[in-house]
Amino acid sequence: MAKAKRKIAFVCNDCGSQYSKWQGQCIDCGAWNTVVEFRLGAAQAGGRAGGGKRRGFSGALAPARVLQDIDLDDLPRFSSGADEFDRVLGGGLVPGSAILIGGNPGAGKSTLLLQTMCHLAAGMEALYITGEESLQQVAMRARRLGLPTDKLRLMSETNVEAIHAAAEHYAPRVMVVDSIQAVHTEELSSAPGSVSQVRECAAYLTRYAKQSGAVLLLVGHVTKDGFLAGPKVLEHMVDCSILLEGSDDSRFRTLRGQKNRFGAVNELGVFAMTEQGLKEVKNPSAIFLNRASEPAAGSAVMVVWEGTRPLLVEIQALVDDSQLGNPRRVAVGLEQNRLNMLLAVLHRHGGLQVGDQDVFANVVGGVKVMETSADLALLLAIVSSFRDRILPSDMVIFGEVGLSGEIRPVPSGQERLQEAAKHGFTRAIVPKANLPKQVIAGMQVTGVTKLSEALAL
Repeated sequence: MAKAKRKIAFVCNDCGSQYSKWQGQCIDCGAWNTVVEFRLGAAQAGGRAGGGKRRGFSGALAPARVLQDIDLDDLPRFSSGADEFDRVLGGGLVPGSAILIGGNPGAGKSTLLLQTMCHLAAGMEALYITGEESLQQVAMRARRLGLPTDKLRLMSETNVEAIHAAAEHYAPRVMVVDSIQAVHTEELSSAPGSVSQVRECAAYLTRYAKQSGAVLLLVGHVTKDGFLAGPKVLEHMVDCSILLEGSDDSRFRTLRGQKNRFGAVNELGVFAMTEQGLKEVKNPSAIFLNRASEPAAGSAVMVVWEGTRPLLVEIQALVDDSQLGNPRRVAVGLEQNRLNMLLAVLHRHGGLQVGDQDVFANVVGGVKVMETSADLALLLAIVSSFRDRILPSDMVIFGEVGLSGEIRPVPSGQERLQEAAKHGFTRAIVPKANLPKQVIAGMQVTGVTKLSEALAL
């Protein structure tokens, strides 16, 4: 019998699009040099790949239900043991869900999951599968962190069929696979970590989680740009995609939800890396507001909204004479293009020319601010540095700045002001539409409608 031929396909690493031959640019996502070759499994004789007739579906027909007959009760969530982790998940772990956790090497992904699994194993069946470490390495970390090790089942395996067999045997309610890039299936000849292997293994494990009702936690690697490695379809398969971020010079780690079918997106959880593992930070605002003992120009406090809670963050700006023909614009923790746009608004509607100045902006604590409520605070910090005038240390600022110089309202203004008052702030500059309906004790709130009014204050 002739040996079955193996098909070759070309797949884009960024979006997962397939092509019949190699090409330099992906047509779907527009990325260059991302199309790679991989081999598919052997074609089955008599199947479509072998030129045979298409066969009809011979399995049992799955029943379809009427939409109004489906029970709308809340999903039975259960806690992971860490409030900050539960917050990012939307309230806890949902049975039958697939969760992808990514992060830079050394960020603490394995430590966080090991702590979670040791806690959950005390009350339910839990299975931890490691494909990158030995059993002794995982046990050494657990003992160093002082975790209970008498209930958690540990397994070292990279074959997805063997992982599925073990899951069928032990029937865990929670299962961790560390990492998805190390797992492979025998049906494909490509190396572990390739586009085809990651996609097929993730689909295999996700399908098991949906059918069994077990919670599946997948660990994913990230690229040098900070994005999850592998095909983009990997993030579409899972129910929740979480990124664990942290710099080498800081002991704090932020857990941010990028996708969540059961909760809010961009929810933020804060942890501190200690000798006993990752510890929750109950009041993140107190950390990010650790200001200098002596006030300085160019510093302002803003209130941003992260997921479902307000967060007080200090923003710093430095304006200095440029020694170059093209002044520099540097933004750390902020969007670079938005900084350039706000400087143009400041020139046109604020009457301040900083075109010959270097402008540096930084969000203290390594927080990445994505929302527009930081516009007004950023502009006032820039003006403070440019004029060398110190802003009051007991003042908070938030508001979106439009291209015509108007100050637009932002969501949840009342909650932001209450969070600021809780931390001892007595003054606030906010959009006029965000003025509180009820007086906040001990706080003087000033509403503005134009950038010129805020500069006058």
